[in-house]
Amino acid sequence: MERRRAEQFGLAFGDLPRGRWNAITDVPNVAVGHSTIISEEGAGRSGRGPVRTGVTVIRPHDGDPVDEPLFAGFHRLNGNGELTGVQWIAESGLLTSEIGLTNTHSVGLVRDALAAEAIRRRRTRGDQWYLPVVGETWDGILNDIDGQHVKASHVRAALAAAASGPVPEGNVGGGTGMICHGFKGGIGTSSRLIEIGDRTYAVGVLLQANHGRRERLVIAGHPVGRLIPDAEVPIPRSELPAGAGSVIGVVATDAPLLPHQCRRLAQRVGLGIARAGAAGENSSGDLFVAFSTAGRGAIPPDHNLTAAAQVFAVEALNGPAVGALFDAVIDAAEEAVVNALLAADTMRGRGGAVAYALPHDRLARIIG
Repeated sequence: MERRRAEQFGLAFGDLPRGRWNAITDVPNVAVGHSTIISEEGAGRSGRGPVRTGVTVIRPHDGDPVDEPLFAGFHRLNGNGELTGVQWIAESGLLTSEIGLTNTHSVGLVRDALAAEAIRRRRTRGDQWYLPVVGETWDGILNDIDGQHVKASHVRAALAAAASGPVPEGNVGGGTGMICHGFKGGIGTSSRLIEIGDRTYAVGVLLQANHGRRERLVIAGHPVGRLIPDAEVPIPRSELPAGAGSVIGVVATDAPLLPHQCRRLAQRVGLGIARAGAAGENSSGDLFVAFSTAGRGAIPPDHNLTAAAQVFAVEALNGPAVGALFDAVIDAAEEAVVNALLAADTMRGRGGAVAYALPHDRLARIIG
C-alpha cells in the first residue's frame, strides 16, 4: 500500500505553514538517520527472533556537539521510560551529543555506542567524559526484545545515514516494531514556520510513537479510534494493560532560546500528542527534549577553560515571543503522530502477532 502523509489527505493542524520537508530536518543542519533490523519469521525464541527493531539518530548539527553544544531542555509527562543524559541537560541546560532512539532493552548499548563514536571521533584517551542522550520505547509485542539484537554496528550505520531533507517514517529505525493507538506506529515528524519580528524560524518535532489506546485516537477532530474499533481492525493481543507503551519526542528549532525556554517547548509536545488522544498512561514513558541550534558556536564547551570563554553573549527571544512558538510545537507534534500512523505498514512479528496499519481508505471516508 502506498503510504501518504497528513498533508496529502488535506488534513490541517493549526494555521502555521509547514516547512519544506514538513520534518525536523527543516531546522537547518539537523539530520536524521535510521538503521532498521528485520529478520526471521514465526514463533521464534529469545535470542533468535523474529527481529523487528532498529536505531534512529538525530544529529543536532553538522559539527561536533561536544565542541559546539546547544541550549536544551527536558520535560517528563510520565516517567515509565528512559532518556539518558537528561540529568546533565537539566543541570547545565546543554545538549552535547547526538540523540538516539531505540527499544527499551537496547538503550544502554546505543548510549555506549554513541559514547564510543565520540571517543573515536575526538581521539580522546580518558581525558573527557560523554553523556549521550538516548530514548527508548518498548517493541516487545512484535520484536524479540529480550534477544537484544541491536549492535554497535547499527548505531554507526544510523549515524552514517543521517541526512537532511525528507525523513523516512513509520516502520524504520527505532520505530520499526512500535505500535500506536492499536495500529502500527513508529517514527513520525512534522514542522512549522513562524515569523517573529523580521525573522522566520523553523520548529520541527520527531516522535517515536508507541503509545495510546485505540478508542482515544483522534485525527483532526475525528474520533477515528472509536470509528475503527478492534472488531474492524484487530489490536495485537498482549498481557499488558490497555494503553501501555511510550513516546519519545524531540523538538528542534533555530529560534534563539535559553535552556528554560527549551524546556517550555519540550513541555508542549504533551499537548500535541494529547490532541491526538494520548493520556500519559500509568505504564507509559512520555519523555521530551528540545534544543535550539541558534547558539551554535557561541556557547563555550566545558573543556574550553580559557579566560575568554568564561563570559559569553547569546541572543534569546523574550517570553511572549517564546509563547508564539508553542503553537508550532503543539501542531507539529499532533501531526507527527498522524504521519507515523499513515507511514507505517502492517507488520507481523514475534509469535505471529500482527500490528495492522491504519487503513487509508477507511480514514478517507471518515474525514470526508
